[in-house]
Amino acid sequence: MGLMGKLMTTVFGGGRNAIRETVEVFRENAEASGVRDLDRLSASLAQHAAEFRETRRGFDAVMDGINRLPRPLLAFGTIGLFAAAMSDPIWFAERMQGLALVPDALWWLMGAVVSFYFGARHQLKGQEFQREIARTLTRVPMVLDNTRALRALEAEADSGEVTENGAASAPSLTLTGDGQRTGEPNAALADWRVHRAG
Repeated sequence: MGLMGKLMTTVFGGGRNAIRETVEVFRENAEASGVRDLDRLSASLAQHAAEFRETRRGFDAVMDGINRLPRPLLAFGTIGLFAAAMSDPIWFAERMQGLALVPDALWWLMGAVVSFYFGARHQLKGQEFQREIARTLTRVPMVLDNTRALRALEAEADSGEVTENGAASAPSLTLTGDGQRTGEPNAALADWRVHRAG
């Protein structure tokens, strides 16, 4: 008893757990990992709250407003050019002659500035669009299966199978969200049809 007690005290005593400490060398402690993740999330939320605080200085508000101007200015400016071309073609033609004098290098520079400004947003929207297309393509087999099932039902209704009250017989299959057909073949319905025909 004394030897076993000393052994247990050595392994588990003194507020230590030698087995747990040994395992943690090879595998991360899930509870400690959760605590670290919570601390990291809390720190990032605190930083976010500090950056976007309620009491904004005048300079921050002005800079935010300036950052939001280019997109609406370009959009409304382009629409304004069309309106100017229709309302005063001579004035519009004079301005376009001025643009014709802009050197190609300046057009390239302008294109680079606009591309860099809108490039990140365009890339983000493009990736979201690709994800949406991939999601849609995963639904194609289900749509094809449902279409085939509906055509089979239509062919069954057109075949002239009629119940006693003159209505078409109940469908023998059902569509599901994942494209699987349930109730096909319907043994009871097939047996009823055999007895009815015979």
